[in-house]
Amino acid sequence: MTLINASFRHAGAQQLAQSLQAARQDTLSLFDCYVTAGLDVVAGLPRHPRLNPPLWQLAQIAWFAEWFILREAASSHPADAIYNSLLTRGDDLFDANMVEHRARWKLELPSPGAVKTYCNEVLDRVLDKLSREANVDSALAPYRLALAHEDMCGEEMLAGLQWLGLEAPESLAASPALPPGAGQIAFPGGTIAMGSPRGAGFAFDNESPPHSCYVPPFSIDACAVSNAQFADFVADGGYQNRQFWSAAGSAWLMRQERSSPLYWLREATQWRTMRFGQRTTLPPNEAVRHINLYEAQAYCAWAGRRLATEAEWEYAALSGHPRFHWGQVWEWTATPFEPYPGFAVDAWREYSAPYFMQYQVLRGAAFATPPRLHSPRMRAFHAPERGDIFAGLRTCAW
Repeated sequence: MTLINASFRHAGAQQLAQSLQAARQDTLSLFDCYVTAGLDVVAGLPRHPRLNPPLWQLAQIAWFAEWFILREAASSHPADAIYNSLLTRGDDLFDANMVEHRARWKLELPSPGAVKTYCNEVLDRVLDKLSREANVDSALAPYRLALAHEDMCGEEMLAGLQWLGLEAPESLAASPALPPGAGQIAFPGGTIAMGSPRGAGFAFDNESPPHSCYVPPFSIDACAVSNAQFADFVADGGYQNRQFWSAAGSAWLMRQERSSPLYWLREATQWRTMRFGQRTTLPPNEAVRHINLYEAQAYCAWAGRRLATEAEWEYAALSGHPRFHWGQVWEWTATPFEPYPGFAVDAWREYSAPYFMQYQVLRGAAFATPPRLHSPRMRAFHAPERGDIFAGLRTCAW
């Protein structure tokens, strides 16, 4: 495994420097896809209720790194930065906590050239400062945070390319096939220590503090549900039979008039799909993607199974079982997004807390998630109706 693919959570200065540069290369390659389509400026760009305008997102990535590293802000509170931004009105334009999502489409942003110059300047200064840092967790924490932030934003930018039907960089869009004949795995259950300890490398605040959790015996799919398996659900009238859908799922389905997953197209006797602007045959042995929570729950009800709790998922992922495969898609769980007992907000104050009790937990990682971000303890979280992300499911049973 190369340095840029190794986990960022314990990354030293050399690994961070290489990873930050690799992340920026990916970010710019994604942005250039929008440029090619003439969507690097906000005018004429279709609005999305969750995704950001790409020019705003590019600048905000640099602003975030500048805020925590160069400006030495102790937290994301607007008064916590010690130094001024390199960019005139940078805080007014790119502080995500102060600029509402809908307002980001109306801002008078710097030109794409000016934004790229700002991004380059910030990265150069970040790397220079990093070269002089002590190789200890406390000093490297803001660099790890900035790297994780850019990687997560990059995945959102890739989802935006899919939503707009635009070509994506091949190196970032390729997804692997699932292992054949994976089947199910039975686990005896037991008590596990869930979560990441503070002070031992990087951890997101919603992963802490660690706590004991008893997990009863359970059986879980060895890998995510495939397109072929989900197509069986569709063919059996899964979207028409309301007995498989929760009340919230039925309400969503009525609003959407959906009869198959997002981006699926029926042509004669086969399923096709739109992948980054290209119509292609739906690969049967890939993990189904662009599934929201309601669709995942309905599939489980049809299959006579259920979604795993996040405790069950973490138990299985940490077990080291050779047949438990993850990393193709984010996986919806049965667990609402809630704080662990004893939760304390971290420097990025708005990362988790505003979404507790509103969103649902997903576990794992997607093909679009850089390997350095993969962790069996990471808790992703999204609104239940969100299907534009690279999310799927696996099923579970007692």
